[in-house]
Amino acid sequence: MATTNDLKNGMVLNLDGQLWSVVNFQHVKPGKGGAFVRTTLKHVLSGKVVDKTFNAGTKVDTATVDRRQMTYLYNDGSDYVFMDADTYDQITVPKETVGDAAKYLLENTEVQVAMHEGNPLYVELPASVELVVQHTDPGLQGDRSTGGTKPATLETGAEIQVPLFLSSGEKVKVDTRDGRYLGRVSS
Repeated sequence: MATTNDLKNGMVLNLDGQLWSVVNFQHVKPGKGGAFVRTTLKHVLSGKVVDKTFNAGTKVDTATVDRRQMTYLYNDGSDYVFMDADTYDQITVPKETVGDAAKYLLENTEVQVAMHEGNPLYVELPASVELVVQHTDPGLQGDRSTGGTKPATLETGAEIQVPLFLSSGEKVKVDTRDGRYLGRVSS
């Protein structure tokens, strides 16, 4: 148990049996009436974001979330298999839990897996990953400086927008949060 005065970004709360991560919080002391805490909470499993207001000093249930460094091994069809970097234990994480992170997962990628009471909650990728462009249409002469983009399919199957001058087989850096092209990686 904690109070709303102890809230921190990233803290996980157990509200009515559901886990919510604190994205943002703000203590508000209006001129009239009692102080309160305005929070933005993200549902750990569904990713749904809601705003919730608590009276200052209200007791809230905190959930113990264990973030572990793990290595992605392989996909066995319906689940993803990860290995704990410390204990070498292997765990399987359902496709629904991995979610959009699967678009940027390559074998041997180091990730953080958040666990609660032995159950995987979500997979946190590094901020950016380097992937090879599997296919993109060739650029035309003169496309170098226009700043336009074209679709490209990466080796993981993800579709992103890349500059016109890129060609298939090149390695690019991609932001895992929104799928933005960050730059070309020299081999």
